[in-house]
Amino acid sequence: MTKKFAFICPGQGSQHLAMLEDLANHFPAVKSLYQQASEILNYDLWRLVSDGPVEELNQTERTQPALLVAGFAVWQLWQELGGSAPSFLAGHSLGEYTALVCAGAIDFEDAVTLVAARGRYMQEAVPEGTGAMAAIIGLTNEQVMQVCDQASQNPLEVTPANFNSIGQIVIAGQAPAIERAILLAKEFGAKLAKRLPMSVPSHCELMRPAAGRLQEKLTTIAMRHPNIPVINNVDVQSYQEPELMKDALVRQLYSPVRWIEIIQVLANNGIETFVESGPNKVLTGLNKRIVSDSNCLAITDLASLQDALRLTQQVSVEY
Repeated sequence: MTKKFAFICPGQGSQHLAMLEDLANHFPAVKSLYQQASEILNYDLWRLVSDGPVEELNQTERTQPALLVAGFAVWQLWQELGGSAPSFLAGHSLGEYTALVCAGAIDFEDAVTLVAARGRYMQEAVPEGTGAMAAIIGLTNEQVMQVCDQASQNPLEVTPANFNSIGQIVIAGQAPAIERAILLAKEFGAKLAKRLPMSVPSHCELMRPAAGRLQEKLTTIAMRHPNIPVINNVDVQSYQEPELMKDALVRQLYSPVRWIEIIQVLANNGIETFVESGPNKVLTGLNKRIVSDSNCLAITDLASLQDALRLTQQVSVEY
């Protein structure tokens, strides 16, 4: 049987100081990409990811371009070293933008501008302290949706935001509703229900204003048919038409990330191996819990890059 693999790109939460430092020490192209992004953003992005402060790196407006460049840098190295083309690309939230750049659907420079604006729109959409996010572990999807319904005194005050893996769901919404949901989740028998240190409540109705601004920004961005299918977050579909891809990106801001379904769809399409495009191992951990018999490897340094190249060098591609 022909083996196939997918490249997957992480979203916020994967950033950390000194990320990709080992790869940058071996490959000047890494710093070069960060320099290109720095010129676009008008601040030194490589210095920020290398030296911090971490509080600034964790600001949504800074985190998003930092992770996009990291993911694309790994992809560039992969290609330069003769890595095989994956059958599919996918990205978690922000990672969808990275995947689209890797697939040739968006130019790198445009994507840097776009995600920096996206982060700013998200940050400005909700006054600080108004919204919140929480992680719930140990409940079914249906139970979490019941918790959200019961915690919402008005419609959609709190909703599922990320279906990350089996039994691990993140919720988002109004801060008081999040607190009620945490208490209800514990009553439902959750193993863990706790608020996350996130300043922006992503993938919920509070992001509607940001989505409107993003839609306008996307009218200035040229997009093309992707060279490799990209499974999107909001519909778990692969679109070829630029307008459909843009619409999915807009809806993604206020809709839940359906990561469990994405990985299941890829597995059903014959994907046996998932290669995470740096700089951490968050998606690798999630994927292993979704498809337990899959091969999962994150590229975070030279050794893991070499391991991934060896793992996939005999893999051929079928479309």
